[in-house]
Amino acid sequence: MQPSFVLRQALQLALTANALKPPRGARTAVPAFFAGWLTGELAPHLLALTAADAAAHVARHRGGSSKTGLALAAASAAGLGTLIAQSQRARDEIETALTEGIGNAYADELEHPPSPTDLATPWGQLAMPFRMRDPEVRRTRDIAYAPGGKRFLLDVYAPREKVTGAPILVQVHGGAWVIGNKDQQGLPLVLHMAKRGWICFAINYPLSPAARWPAHIIAAKRALAWIRDHAESYGGDPSFVAVTGGSAGGHLAALLALTANDPALQPGFTEADTSIQACAPHYGVYDFAATSGRRSSQTRLKTLIARHVFEADKDPVNFLDDYIAASPLDRITEDAPPFFVIHGVHDSLVPVGEAREFVRRLREKSQRAVAYAEISGAQHAFDVFPSIRSAHVVRGVERFLEWSYRTGSS
Repeated sequence: MQPSFVLRQALQLALTANALKPPRGARTAVPAFFAGWLTGELAPHLLALTAADAAAHVARHRGGSSKTGLALAAASAAGLGTLIAQSQRARDEIETALTEGIGNAYADELEHPPSPTDLATPWGQLAMPFRMRDPEVRRTRDIAYAPGGKRFLLDVYAPREKVTGAPILVQVHGGAWVIGNKDQQGLPLVLHMAKRGWICFAINYPLSPAARWPAHIIAAKRALAWIRDHAESYGGDPSFVAVTGGSAGGHLAALLALTANDPALQPGFTEADTSIQACAPHYGVYDFAATSGRRSSQTRLKTLIARHVFEADKDPVNFLDDYIAASPLDRITEDAPPFFVIHGVHDSLVPVGEAREFVRRLREKSQRAVAYAEISGAQHAFDVFPSIRSAHVVRGVERFLEWSYRTGSS
């Protein structure tokens, strides 16, 4: 026996099994997320490491190789191969969502319909998944959009070559309203869109528990107002602003899209235009007030939102209307802009049923297009760095945003 080799392969097999079928339940949600997220998105890299480890083991121990360790490695390799195949399904799932949500002929509206190369997996980019920069994109860091320090800063991503009148994308980071930074999330999409001529803004906002609701959404709207006022100096078109974000950022992005020019959320700047022309939230929190009755939403409301995000004296029983006012699920109207909602089937932190209900209500009330993609095998935060899955999702979101801009469908 070679205990270290066996232990490594047993651990890898456990991680792979968790990624393939994460356990359900509040107690296991966080560890299942962390283990499944990295394993699922790095499956090609882990498969290569597993094969290399097994080959090295056989080379070192000719005639005395651990059959147990090699069997575990073979099982891990098979599971990782399944995860890779799952990741590739995202391409068709995204395309199906777009054709069903915005029309079979939507690609005819694009300036450059997707070619086979556009739809292919960018293996070269995925070889170094944590390299978050592009030589064709210029980044301007830490611009203050309001007084108050680092939580009121934004970054601008623009094409290296100067542009004018370009559409705008705003990225809102997640982190359960208590952690996170504009540098950490959504960068694959932001870099991709900036490279294709868009002007992208990644914003910070105040975090709980130091800041209490509605400070988060007020700051996001202040950032939006600042962006509209200054867009032209960066080459942007203030008449078209799309918004995206993941998790808590998906909540804020959706709420921005559904509360245009709401004076209650714009104290001191009620005259500012805070309308949104398209929204693409990823694995967002939509049932903020738990009005759907879903157990996971109720648990989140009690243990996180009521305790750390809202003021301590504002319990959701006596102040339910305040929570409802902060809930995208309860703010949908016929005037909602086009939406492309994206959620992972294996999301342990925000179960996919929450997205399904949000989309159902959007389609019931909104007069504009609603596309929805459930991504096979995807955990929460699957798009934080480039992967097979996130690459296909990024390119699908690009097509949705371009369609929204070209058709003026807002």
